[in-house]
Amino acid sequence: MFVVTDIDTSKLIISGRFFSFKKTTAYYIKSYATDCVKRRMKIVKNLPQVAYFCMEYGLDHSFKIYSGGLGILAGDHLKGAKDNDLPLVGIGLKWKQGYVEQKIDEMGNLYDCYRQYHYDFLEDTGVRVKVRIRQEEVQCKVWKVENFGNAPLYLLDTDLPENNQRWVTGQLYGGFSEDRIAQEIVLGIGGVRALRALGITVDVYHFNEGHAVLAGLELVREKMEAGQSFHQAWENTRKEVVFTTHTPIKAGNEHHNIETLLYMGANLNLTIDEMTQIGGVPFNMTVAALRLSRKTNAVAALHNETANTMWSDIVGKSEIIGITNAIHRGTWVDERMTNEFKNLDELWNNHMEIKKELIDYVEKIKGIKLNLNALLIGFSRRAAAYKRSNLIFRDEKRLETLLERGEVQIIFSGKAHPLDDSGKHIILDLVRMSKKYPQSVVFIENYDMEIGKILTRGCDVWLNNPRRPNEASGTSGMKAAMNGVLNCSILDGWWPEACQHGINGWAIGDEVVLNNELEQDEKDAKALYQVLLEEVVPTYYTEPTKWREMMLASIQSTKTFFSVDRMVLEYYDKLYC
Repeated sequence: MFVVTDIDTSKLIISGRFFSFKKTTAYYIKSYATDCVKRRMKIVKNLPQVAYFCMEYGLDHSFKIYSGGLGILAGDHLKGAKDNDLPLVGIGLKWKQGYVEQKIDEMGNLYDCYRQYHYDFLEDTGVRVKVRIRQEEVQCKVWKVENFGNAPLYLLDTDLPENNQRWVTGQLYGGFSEDRIAQEIVLGIGGVRALRALGITVDVYHFNEGHAVLAGLELVREKMEAGQSFHQAWENTRKEVVFTTHTPIKAGNEHHNIETLLYMGANLNLTIDEMTQIGGVPFNMTVAALRLSRKTNAVAALHNETANTMWSDIVGKSEIIGITNAIHRGTWVDERMTNEFKNLDELWNNHMEIKKELIDYVEKIKGIKLNLNALLIGFSRRAAAYKRSNLIFRDEKRLETLLERGEVQIIFSGKAHPLDDSGKHIILDLVRMSKKYPQSVVFIENYDMEIGKILTRGCDVWLNNPRRPNEASGTSGMKAAMNGVLNCSILDGWWPEACQHGINGWAIGDEVVLNNELEQDEKDAKALYQVLLEEVVPTYYTEPTKWREMMLASIQSTKTFFSVDRMVLEYYDKLYC
C-alpha cells in the first residue's frame, strides 16, 4: 500500500462507514490512497524524466517483441505513462523473429518454430549507435514506436547488412549465455548510447529485471572517463538508477562467468575485481542491479517479503520496497464489463455474450463446441514447473465424472521456454487430457496476448495454483477479476492483497509452505479439489444470485487499485522522485 502522509490509513471513514485496516476491506483504503497520490502528483512540477529499460514489450499481439508477463507489464507501464502524461520513454530491442512459436501436430507432438516479422509502422529515427561485441564493432539502428497508445519506445536493431553479428536482435531469449550477453550489451550499453544520440536527458534509469544491468556499467564507464574513480562513478550511478526485481526463484536469476563477460566485451574495461564487487562470482545480474541502484521494488506485497528474505545476505544492496503490479484496463477489460450495471441480470447477460464469443473462438480454432451454460475454468500462463498447470489432474478421479458429464470445462493455454523440457512435458500432459476428455478439456497452443485477452474475458473462473511463494505477481488474475471472472487461486503473488474468500473469489488452501515439494503439491491439490467441489461448482449451479454478486464484487474490488494508473503514479511517488 502507499505511504500517504496526509491521511491515517489505519482508520478511515468512507461513505459514512468505519473500516479498520484488514485484508477484507483494504481495497477501499487503497482506492482512497490512490486518489490522494493522484491529487498530490498533480501539484508536483518538474517530474523526473525516466528511461525504462526492458528486454520485451507486450503492446499488441501483432507486434511480436514479447514473450510473457514481463513484457505485458512493460507494455502496460508505457501505456499508463502515456495516459497520465508522465515523462517516460522505453528502451528495448527490435526482435526480428520474436519469441518462439510452439505448435502441436496431429500426433500430439510439440515442436518449436520461428518466423521473421516485418513491421511498416516503425519510425526510423535516423540514429545509429555502436557497441563492441567480441572485439567487433556492431551498428545498432534505433526505431521509434508510439502506435499503441504508449509512451515513446525506442528499439535497437542489429539486423543490418554491414553487421557480421546481425543475429543479435534475432530471437527473444534464444541461444545460450554468449547470445544472451550480446543481446544485453545492445539493450543496456546500446540503450544508454541511443538516449545520448537522441538528445534525451534522463534523470532516472529504470531497469525492469536484470537484463538491463549493463546500462549501469555504461553509466559507470562514462563517469570514469570523465575523471571519477571507480567507486565515485559507482556511487554517482546509484543515484540515477532504480530496479524492479521479478523472479522469486534464486536459481532463476541470470548469472554469467566473469571471464565470459570480459570475452564478450560487456565489462567495458572494468577489471575482474571491479566486476566482482558489483555482481559477485559468478556475475549475478540481479545482485549487480541491487548494488547499482538507489532503490529496488518487488511487484507485490508478498513478493516484497520474499525478495527481502531471498537477497538478505547481499552486502551493499539497495532497499527493496513493494509496488504491486497492475494492468492497463483499456487493453484488457471488455467495455461491456465497465458499465454501471442497472442490476445483476445486466452484468450476467454481458458476461454470457463474452463467454459465447470465447466458445465460438474455441470452436473455430479447435473444432470443439463447449457448453455455454456449463462452468468454464481458464488457466493460461507460461508452462513452468512451479506454476503446476496440471495440478488439477493430480487425482484425476476426483473430477472424472464432472468432466465426462461436461459439468466442468477447462481451457488451458501456455508456452514453455524452448530449453525447458519439464515445461514441455507439462504441455504434453495437458494435450493428453484434452484427448481423453475432448468435450470438456481444451488446450490452445501458442499462447499470446490475443489468446490471453479472450480467455481472461470469457471464462467463468480463473485458476492459478503456483507453488507458493514463487509467483511474483500474476497479472492475468487481475485481468480476469476486472472482467468479472472469479479467481480461484493459491494465496500467492497479488491475490493475498485482493482475495475476500467467498465474496470476490476463492483462496486455495492456506499460506503454510512445506519444505517438501511433493508434500506441498499433495496438500495443495487436496485444497484445490475441496474448494472447487464444495464451493465453486455448487455456487455456480445452485446459487446464481450469489455468483453474480461475487462477479460484481470482483470488478469493484480490483478496478481501481490494480489499474496501471495507480501503479505508474506509485512508481513516481515511491521510486522515481
